[in-house]
This record gives sequence, structure tokens and C-alpha cells, in this order.
Amino acid sequence: MKKDQAVKLITQLSDANGVSGFENEVVKIVQKATKELGSQKTDGMKNLYIESQNNTGERHLVQFDAHSDEVGFIIQAVQTNGLLNFLPLGGWIPSNIAAQKVRVRNRFGEYITGTVTSKPPHFMSEAERNKTLKVEDLFIDVGAISEAEINEIYKIDIGAPVVPAVTCEYDEKTNKFLGKAFDCRIGCACMVDVLDELNKEKLEVDLVATLTSQEEVGLRGALVAAKQVNPDLAIVFEGCPADDTAAPNYLIQTALGKGPMLRYFDVSMITSPEFQQYALEIAKEHNIPVQVSVRSGGGTNGAVINQVKGAPTIIVGIPVRYAHTHHGYVDYQDYQHAKDLVVEIIKSLDWQKIEALTHPL
Repeated sequence: MKKDQAVKLITQLSDANGVSGFENEVVKIVQKATKELGSQKTDGMKNLYIESQNNTGERHLVQFDAHSDEVGFIIQAVQTNGLLNFLPLGGWIPSNIAAQKVRVRNRFGEYITGTVTSKPPHFMSEAERNKTLKVEDLFIDVGAISEAEINEIYKIDIGAPVVPAVTCEYDEKTNKFLGKAFDCRIGCACMVDVLDELNKEKLEVDLVATLTSQEEVGLRGALVAAKQVNPDLAIVFEGCPADDTAAPNYLIQTALGKGPMLRYFDVSMITSPEFQQYALEIAKEHNIPVQVSVRSGGGTNGAVINQVKGAPTIIVGIPVRYAHTHHGYVDYQDYQHAKDLVVEIIKSLDWQKIEALTHPL
């Protein structure tokens, strides 16, 4: 995929509305982008399966995975004054939610712009000003003045999905994107780009790519997809939190502009040491910059994919500054290096190498 095509796809995916459980727009974009690359099917979880047109059905199977959902919110209740109570979908810090613009989907699929509001400071007591902000202190205001207007004019119902109202920007001079949902839309775009690149190659493995739903609320789509695909090896594409503005220098393991991150450990999974080492050797051989990390928190779809059949699984994470907020930065060079790494890993695999990875004892 040429750079201008990749930039366009990344921007489209970032802008798409797709909180957990409502990933339809994202799936449609990826379906269109991969329609010439293999057969497609979906399931009731809104998972998308893409089987390479070069598969034979007689070789080891490698699964690619990226999750389609983004963190957002869901409408819980409508107040008599027209304000909307909401709950988070995925992990949020309340202070990052307040005073931000959002889009609320109404019953006809239209997105209505609103703002996240709280009690104005003019009406707060000193105790209220100093207390820790909680989600229950926040509301969404779309401009309505009554519950009746919400129902009759805005046509917003309980259970409506809510996404950050952000438009992706790309700076040609710096190769940086600023937008929403790069966890994991940057991974989704990279997976599509890798599929496109490998479509021209004669491989020794079969490939199935899964675009999976509801990762942010418990890896739910990936569990269903892994049972369907039943892979021998798996590579999970992620938009992983960058730590270069949050950690002391000696602990920075996922810096922007330093290449993709390969994670040894998080609270959900211990990465296959053999597959991890193999990937790092490929990176060294091809002079591809990479970073490695050991994380005390977090989790990825790799956890459930790894557990279905015991398939050795690695995480290829593209650093995202300020993930799980309205606005995040991504460096195109990290995206390109992630793509190059996965392409070279797959091109290098043969029967003997896969047997060594899947049966290391």
C-alpha cells in the first residue's frame, strides 16, 4: 500500500464511529479495503474474518488480529432537563472526559454533537470544588431543555452509543497523526496494509485476519474469533500506550518514533519467549527499529487467542501518546516499521520454523 493510501485509511479509521458493541462503520471500511485480498465473513459479534486468497488449507495457519472498537460511552438515562447520564465503555479517567465534545447516535443512526458537562464552578461549594471528579458527576448536554425534546427532536434513546467528537489530522512535515481511537485503529490499518503487501508474496503459511469487537470491555470478540480460526501462530496488532511522557527515562519502553513495541509480559499474557525472540531476530536482521516492554498493567486480545489452542502469540504495538483520551498522537514511521516487521516475519516462516515455535520442548 502506498503512503498516501495508508494515510487515507488511517484517517478514515480514526474518524469512524465505533465504540464497543457498535463497530459497524469500522467493519465496513475494512471490508472495502480488503475486498480484493481474500474471502470475507462476519459473525454475530461483528467480528470480520478475512481469509487470504492464497491459502491452501494444508499449511500451518497464522492469525492476524486487531480490534475494531474504541473507548467511548453509552447513555444510561435522560434527565427531565434534557441532560444525559452515561456510563463508560472501556477505561477512562473522569478528568479526561470533562468539557470534551462527543457525538451521540440517535435512533436513526445520526450522530448528534454534544459536550460533557458538570456542575458549573459558580454553583459549587468549596468542598465540591476540591473533591475528586467521578463519572457520576458528569453529564452530556446536546442542547436540549427537556426530556421531551430528547425524545421528540433529538430522538436519542437509552442505550445510545457515544464517541469522542474528534477529526483526525495528519502533518506531512512531522509524519504525525493527531486523532482519536488509535487504540486500535492504527493497528487495524497496519493489519490491512500487511495483508495487501503479502498478497503479492509466495508464502509457506496460510493467513486469516480477524477484525474483532469489544476488546475494550473484556476481549470478547477475540475469544469467539480465536475459536473459529484455531491458529497455530498469532500476531496481534495494537495501538499501545506510549510512555515517553509519563515514565522516567530508564523505564521508557514505548516511545513515540522509536519503532513498534513487542511486549514480553502484561497482566493478561506472558508472550511466547521463542516467538518473541524470533521476531526480534528478524527485526535485527532487517534493521527494523523495535522496542520491548514488560508491563504491570494492561492486556490485549493476545491473551484469549493464546489460550484457545496454545498458539504462540506476539503483540506488535504501535505507540500511541494519550491512548484512552479524546486526542492521541501516532508517528507514521512507527506504523511503517510495524508493517515491515510483520511482513518479514511471515515471509521467513516455513514448516520447520513453525514446528520449532509451536513445539519448543
